[in-house]
Amino acid sequence: MLASRFNDSFGLRSSNPLTNDQIARVAPSIFAAGKHESRSERYTYIPTIQILDGLRNEGFQPFMVAQSRSRVEGKSEFTKHMMRLRKIDQIDAQEAFEIILINSHDGTSSYQMLAGIFRFVCQNGMVMGDTYQDIRVHHRGNITENVIDAAYTIMNDVDAVQASIETMKGTPLALPEARIFAETALSLKYDKEAPIRPDDLLTARRYEDRVNTDLWATFNKVQENLLKGGQRGETATGKRTRTRGVTSIDNNVRLNKALWTLSEKMANLKGTRNAG
Repeated sequence: MLASRFNDSFGLRSSNPLTNDQIARVAPSIFAAGKHESRSERYTYIPTIQILDGLRNEGFQPFMVAQSRSRVEGKSEFTKHMMRLRKIDQIDAQEAFEIILINSHDGTSSYQMLAGIFRFVCQNGMVMGDTYQDIRVHHRGNITENVIDAAYTIMNDVDAVQASIETMKGTPLALPEARIFAETALSLKYDKEAPIRPDDLLTARRYEDRVNTDLWATFNKVQENLLKGGQRGETATGKRTRTRGVTSIDNNVRLNKALWTLSEKMANLKGTRNAG
C-alpha cells in the first residue's frame, strides 16, 4: 500500500518511511553513480543511499526528502539533498525528534547532521538553533560509521529540545509581544519591505493554534506561514502578490534555525522578567 504523503513547496514527506523509489523520484542525487568531475582524488565517494542504508540498520527511517535545483549544466545529479529521519519509537509522537542529514556530491556540502522536530498537527518540520549539535562529516575516512556516530550524538539533544518546547508551551504571549515576534521573523526572510504584515504571520491555519496564545503556538504559526508561503499581500508599488514558499535547502535551514533561536531567546526574556 502506498504511504500517505503530501507534496508541498519543499520536497516530499510521508507518514510512513519512504521507500527508495519514492526518494529517487524527488532526490535522484542521493543515488548518484559517482562524484562530480570537479572533486579531487582525496574526495571519498560513497553514495548517500549507502549512508542511508547504514542509518536504517540502526533504526533510523527517512520520512522527508528534498533536493536543491542546479542551474549549472551537468550538476543536477550531484547537487545538495536533504533527508529527515526518525527513530522507530518516535514515529507516532505528537512532536517527533528527527535527525536531519544534508549532503552533496558536487562540493557544495559535506555531510551535515542537525537536530529537528516534526509537528504532526501541521505536518511541519523545524530545525533547532545554534545551541544544539551541528556536526560536519567530511568526504574521507569511514564516512558511514562517522555519520552514524553523529546521528547518535545528536540524539543526546532530545531531552534538551523537549525541555525547550515545554518552556515555550508554558510561556504566554500578549498580542503586542506576538506581533514583535512576527515582525522580527519577517525581517529574517525579507531584506527589504515585506509584502505582508506581522499580523498575517499570526494567522492560524488550524484550530489547535487559534485557541492557544503561548509562545509555542505563536512560533508554529509564524514558522509555517513564513516557510510555506501562499499568503496574499502587496508589493512596495501596491501590486497584489502572494508570498513564496522557501524551496532552498540552505534558506530552509537558515530560517528554521533563526526562528528557533528567536523563540528560545523570547522564552528566556519572558522567564527573566517573570522571575524579577
